[in-house]
Amino acid sequence: MKSETKKTILLAEDDDNLRRVLEFQLSEAGYKILTAPDGAQALEVFTNNDFDCVITDLRMPKLSGLELLEKIKLLNPEIPVIVITAFGEVETAVSAMKAGAFDYINKPFNRDEILLTLERALNFSETKNENRRLREIIKKEFRIENLVGDSLPMQAVLSVVERVSRSDATVLIAGESGTGKELIAKGIHFSGKRKNKPFVAINCAAIPENLIEAELFGYKRGSFTGANLDTKGKFENATDGTLFLDEISAMPLLLQPKLLRVLQEQEIVRFGESNPRKIDVRIIAATNQNLEKMVEAGTFREDLYFRLAVVPVNLPPLRTRREDIPLLVNHFFRRAKEKHGFEDLKIEREVAGVLTNYSFPGNVRELENLIERMVVL
Repeated sequence: MKSETKKTILLAEDDDNLRRVLEFQLSEAGYKILTAPDGAQALEVFTNNDFDCVITDLRMPKLSGLELLEKIKLLNPEIPVIVITAFGEVETAVSAMKAGAFDYINKPFNRDEILLTLERALNFSETKNENRRLREIIKKEFRIENLVGDSLPMQAVLSVVERVSRSDATVLIAGESGTGKELIAKGIHFSGKRKNKPFVAINCAAIPENLIEAELFGYKRGSFTGANLDTKGKFENATDGTLFLDEISAMPLLLQPKLLRVLQEQEIVRFGESNPRKIDVRIIAATNQNLEKMVEAGTFREDLYFRLAVVPVNLPPLRTRREDIPLLVNHFFRRAKEKHGFEDLKIEREVAGVLTNYSFPGNVRELENLIERMVVL
C-alpha cells in the first residue's frame, strides 16, 4: 500500500523496538518518517518541521501522548493525530478523541491496520484542505467587488447589495430569468458575517408540491412512506448561514404560512413532528414574477411578501445595461478559458461590439453560455 506522494509523518513512541518496527514499515510504504522517543522531544521535532500526520503512543515519559496531542492541536488544529493505546486504556483513548485525535489503535496491531488508519487520516486531511481551498475560491469569486457591472443600473444594485450584506435583513431579489439573481444572493452571503457558514439554495419551482414541505423543513422517521430516518431539511442544513429560496413565487399557498412563521419566529417544525426547533438562518428569496400582482390575485400572501421584501433588489435585464456587455464578455471569456484549458486563446475586439447590439432575451446566462460555446468550439 504505497502512498502516492511522499508524506511526512512524526512517530512518537518510547518503546525502542516498536518504534524501529513502525519506522521500517511506514518507510517501506513510501512515507518519510521522523521519530521521537518521548513526548517532549516529539514536540520539539514537530515545531521545527512540517508534517502531514502524527502517530503517538499515549504513555510516554516527559510528556504524555495526550499532553502532546493538546499542544500539537494548539500549534496546528488541522493536522490528523493517531494515538496508540495499550489494553485497558480505552478511557484515555476516548479523552484523546475528544481532544481532537483522528483515531486510535489498540496494541497489539498489525502492519495493515496502522497503514489503513494512516491512509484514512491523510485522505481525510486532504479532503478538508481541498474543501477549504474551494471555499476560499468561492468566497473570493462571489465577493461583491468581483460582481461585474459598471453601468448606472448595476452600480445602484451593487450599492444596495454592499450595504445589505453587512446586516441579516431578509432580501427579495426580483429580475427576469438569467439576470443573475443567485449570483447576487451569493455576493450578499459571501461578503457578510455568515460567509464561513453554509449557503444553501433551493429552487421552489423544481420540487413537486407534495415534497417541498419535507425538503424545506425536514421530516420525522415514519411520517410517510420511505421516511426511514429522521432527516434535516434545507433550513437546518443552512444553520448559521443563508438559505436562498429561488423562484419563491412557486411556493404553494398552503405552505406559505409555515414560511411566514420561520421569518417571524426563527423556528421550524419538521414534517410529522409537533415541537418547534429554533434555527438561525438568513433568508434571501428571488423571483422572476411580479409578486405584487400575485398578492392582488390572491395567489401569494401579502404578509409573507412584506416579510420577504424587507430589502428589495431589482436586477435590470441585460438589454437595459448594454455598456456592461464588453466587461461581461471579457469576464466570461477568461473564466471559460481557465475552465477548459485554452489559456492562449484570444478574443477579437469586434466580438464585444457585435454582442452589444443583441438584445439577449436570456440575459447574462445566455451571454455566458454563448461565450463558453465560442471557447469550446
